Amino acid sequence: MPAYRFEALDAAGKAQSGLLDADNARAARAQIRARNLVPLSVAPVGAPAAEGTNAARFSRRVFNATGLAVWTRQLAGLVGSGLPLERALTALADEAEDLRQRELLVHLRSEVNAGSPFARALGTAPREFDEVYRAVVAAGEQSGALGAVLERLAQDLEDRQALRGKLLGAMLYPAIVSLIALVIVTFLVTYVVPQVATVFSNTKQSLPLLTVLMMAISDFVRHWGWAVALGVVAAVSAFVFARRNDGFRERSDAAFLRLPLVGRLARGYNAARFAGTLAMLAGAGVPILKALQAAAETLGNRAMRADALDALVQVREGAPLAAALAAKKRFPGLLAMFARLGEQTGQLPVMLQRAATQLGAEVQRRAMAVATVLEPLLIVAMGGVVMMIVLAVMLPIIQLNSWVR
Repeated sequence: MPAYRFEALDAAGKAQSGLLDADNARAARAQIRARNLVPLSVAPVGAPAAEGTNAARFSRRVFNATGLAVWTRQLAGLVGSGLPLERALTALADEAEDLRQRELLVHLRSEVNAGSPFARALGTAPREFDEVYRAVVAAGEQSGALGAVLERLAQDLEDRQALRGKLLGAMLYPAIVSLIALVIVTFLVTYVVPQVATVFSNTKQSLPLLTVLMMAISDFVRHWGWAVALGVVAAVSAFVFARRNDGFRERSDAAFLRLPLVGRLARGYNAARFAGTLAMLAGAGVPILKALQAAAETLGNRAMRADALDALVQVREGAPLAAALAAKKRFPGLLAMFARLGEQTGQLPVMLQRAATQLGAEVQRRAMAVATVLEPLLIVAMGGVVMMIVLAVMLPIIQLNSWVR
């Protein structure tokens, strides 16, 4: 039974709006009149805009990453307690405070009521539920353990968010310090140093070398700083545009992985995400080839994604998963080792999850170590730059005092 969005007037002339299920628009209007309301508009609730459409470009997602994890946990709890899926969706729709979220849940409920499997219903909103999400749900439906599979899916989403949050938290303080340092140095160079230059411009005495250099830098920034900023923006824009080409993006991602510190963090983060997704899919009963395909699509680094897809080809041709991953040097050796143990013991999902846990913990440890070292270095660097500017300002004053004496 499809869902309809309506607007109506009550007996007091106040506007009312809401959602209801009806066979058609005429039946929806009849339901509205039965509530002693005067219908103004009745429109079917359609599927959310697909990724890549104009509507999707100018609208935000219904669920952000955290919201999707919370919603999945709620749905898992309701389904796991024995509540039918349709009633669980109804309960969540009634409790939803956001109108767009309520409409999405009502649409999903309508699809389920029409006889569609839940995974297929989720497929009508691919922007909200990616391929991995739908594959796990489909496996849960086929195995008859949808509640348990949703619990596992919610845990994976929460673990992924926790890892991302810790990485962002570790990098946030250095980023803030760098931004503040840039603002302070720009202010000193463009305002304070020119004031000193104005004071000493009419003197016939030679200025200290440091002051002369700082005045030259200040003059360059004030006259050509806009050109430098424009050049940086143009270079970044050109790089972003060039990354739309798949070949260039794969090469640039491969080069990023070779960077000393951030490259190793990127390798660990992508490998942890790949291993966790593969473990979840394999544990839910998804065939290994389909699980590998879906897990590869979750990799943000295109170079590692290409390696994962190449490993998929080798597995399809009969190679063990561990051997296929071991041949790809961009993936940490730990992942291939745990995959080999999983294949030997028949506990591949368990071993892959252990690999994901260890890789994630290693990424967190390295990120915190980098942030711990980077924070004092940034402070010292900022202090050194400010000290040089202050010295450039103070040296002529000290020199002038010595001349007066």
